[in-house]
Amino acid sequence: MSSTVKQNKYEIDMCNGTIMDKLISFSLPLMLSGILQLMFNAVDIIVVGRFSGSQALAAVGSTTALINVFTNLFIGISLGANVLAARFYAAGKDKEMSETVHTAITLALISGIIMAFVGWVCAKPALELMDTPGDVIGLSSLYMRIYFLGMPFFMLYNYGAAILRAVGDTKRPLIFLVISGIANTGLNLCFVIVFKFGVAGVAIGTVISQLISCVLVLRCLYMSETSYQLRFSKLTIKGVYVKQIFSVGVPAGIQSTVINFSNVLLQSSVNSFGSVAMAGYTAANNIFGFLYVTVNAVTQACMSFTSQNYGVGKWKRMERVLIDCLILSFAAMMVLGNGAYFFGPQLLHIYTSSDAVIKCGMEILLYTTVTYFLCGFMDLFPGALRGMGHSGVPMLLSIIGTVGTRIVWIYWIFPRHRSLAVLFISYPASWIITLAMQIVCYFYVRKVQFTRDYTGQRSDGRGAARQIFHVIFKLSLVAAMVVIIKSTTRRLSSKDTFSQVSR
Repeated sequence: MSSTVKQNKYEIDMCNGTIMDKLISFSLPLMLSGILQLMFNAVDIIVVGRFSGSQALAAVGSTTALINVFTNLFIGISLGANVLAARFYAAGKDKEMSETVHTAITLALISGIIMAFVGWVCAKPALELMDTPGDVIGLSSLYMRIYFLGMPFFMLYNYGAAILRAVGDTKRPLIFLVISGIANTGLNLCFVIVFKFGVAGVAIGTVISQLISCVLVLRCLYMSETSYQLRFSKLTIKGVYVKQIFSVGVPAGIQSTVINFSNVLLQSSVNSFGSVAMAGYTAANNIFGFLYVTVNAVTQACMSFTSQNYGVGKWKRMERVLIDCLILSFAAMMVLGNGAYFFGPQLLHIYTSSDAVIKCGMEILLYTTVTYFLCGFMDLFPGALRGMGHSGVPMLLSIIGTVGTRIVWIYWIFPRHRSLAVLFISYPASWIITLAMQIVCYFYVRKVQFTRDYTGQRSDGRGAARQIFHVIFKLSLVAAMVVIIKSTTRRLSSKDTFSQVSR
């Protein structure tokens, strides 16, 4: 099978040449995109909080989790489009690539329209189910209804960006996001400060910025001279591609949605410690967001690189991609995860001036940020499997390992040893358990897939397993030494462990 080479300066040739430098080139724009998205989302909260009052702030803030539940499934489906497009592009199957692009864009448009309708109709009932206070539910439902009117633009951008990522182009989606983010900030300030639209102004600004990013990504696809060129006259739904997109994307979306529900359970346990612990967790959770987008960028790179190399049958290169992604994810978390802990007091001070809140936040950060490399490892193996077209089993293992462990922890272990430390050890515990199951699953699927696709060739799965296990073992030893040193230093420096927080 022949492999494709890049056709313009934005694309990355994933199937030939060195790997690590290309992984960094692919991942870095994705990391920046995620970080910028978090920062632009914060602008909504900051503007409405400072210029429209506490009720408006509460109204916008109360919708975040609900919006994520509504949208995670469809965002997950875009991963399926990414995997399928990458596979066809690498194999040089121009006809299949073109049909995948037009099916994906049509699917994005349909799902966006459905979400707009569902959001408009279900906004208030869903908020009522969440026991949203009566003094803010009107503003919250107004914000959600306007926000969901922009769902077609939101979906079209995400699916269009997924197609660009499939060919190695992560730079232009970043540029589009920067442009739309700047526009969002300007529109928010204009609608809220000048026109006094309040919550509605923030929502309108968000919808317009989503329209801008949507137009930019569709224009990019339209102007392309390659197999992923978009022509609106060719928009169609082909069942054979929808089935393949859904087989990868739906499990990924379900996994993300279910894990969000487990975080809700954890939030309820934190709430039992009182407002100080709640504030500490809120601040720490915002810091987690920046770590997550970093490891997720590496996972996306692993999925795209694996998918292209799977499309041309380069199994050895797929192994190297996974190993390099493990190293890259580990290095990023050693820098950013440890940095988040070392500079934790300063970072937490951005959110609060309360010493008690900062102490709670620091205890949470100790057990989560320093061990966040485990989360990166845990996500990489399902990412590699999705690149090969397998998503169902990784989804089940992630739900069983992550959600199951946290449920057992919250309802069995935590009640017997009530402290923030015990509660948040559930994070690395769930990551380790899930990682172990994902590794076993990966090598089993890999062996079966190799044998099926290349009958008569001997699978070198055992050698690959040994190599990958050695890498994980060495990296984990380094991380363990860091954790031990940090924990010892912290306990020697202070008698107060912040373990018991008053209710």
